[in-house]
Amino acid sequence: MSQHPTAILTDIEGTTSAIAFVKDRLFPFASAALDGFLAERVKDPVVAALLAEVAALAPDQPPAETLRGWMAADAKVTPLKTLQGMIWQEGFFDGRLKGHLWPDVAPCLRAWAEAGVGLHVYSSGSVAAQKLLFGHSEAGDLTPLLGGFFDTRVGGKREAASYTAIAAALGLPPGEILFLSDIAEECDAATAAGMRACRLVRVADGTLPGSRHAEVPDFFAVSEAFGLPKPAPT
Repeated sequence: MSQHPTAILTDIEGTTSAIAFVKDRLFPFASAALDGFLAERVKDPVVAALLAEVAALAPDQPPAETLRGWMAADAKVTPLKTLQGMIWQEGFFDGRLKGHLWPDVAPCLRAWAEAGVGLHVYSSGSVAAQKLLFGHSEAGDLTPLLGGFFDTRVGGKREAASYTAIAAALGLPPGEILFLSDIAEECDAATAAGMRACRLVRVADGTLPGSRHAEVPDFFAVSEAFGLPKPAPT
């Protein structure tokens, strides 16, 4: 086995966290709170700027209606993701929300970080939402373990240029970075940019095998496959 990667770049939904958590918990929470949030923050310049972005993208209907349609379609639209993150922040801060992580994730992240492996996140959810999930997770605050956070402002997750830009931002050759995702096409884009990639196939989350990439069931198996440190037995 070749030397283990210098850094790991991980997806969230379907990789570190159950798809159902985002779909069945976070999305309904944001949808239910949307009208009240917009009414309360109507004079907030950040919210106003985001709503202007929404209006520019869909000028023929009210922004709130557009946002609800995007939520229903799980559209990867940056102003939507940013607003969702702001709404979720309130729920995480007051304890109504806790970030779901598969039980293998936190022990492996801690072991990898302790060994000096750089840990970074790339998700279609906003950077703010990423920090909320890891900062208020069921396993505690994991943000001290994580260095870079990247969202769709760096580019689409199925575009090789996005991974090239992330490697440049981290100051690392792409070949020293291992990308973890449950989506084969995202792994395709990462490898096209020169990164190594591994696909998480979590049977409990309904992920089906069958991609061109290394496939593993959990982060323990990532450690095994790529020569990374393993967590101490508990």
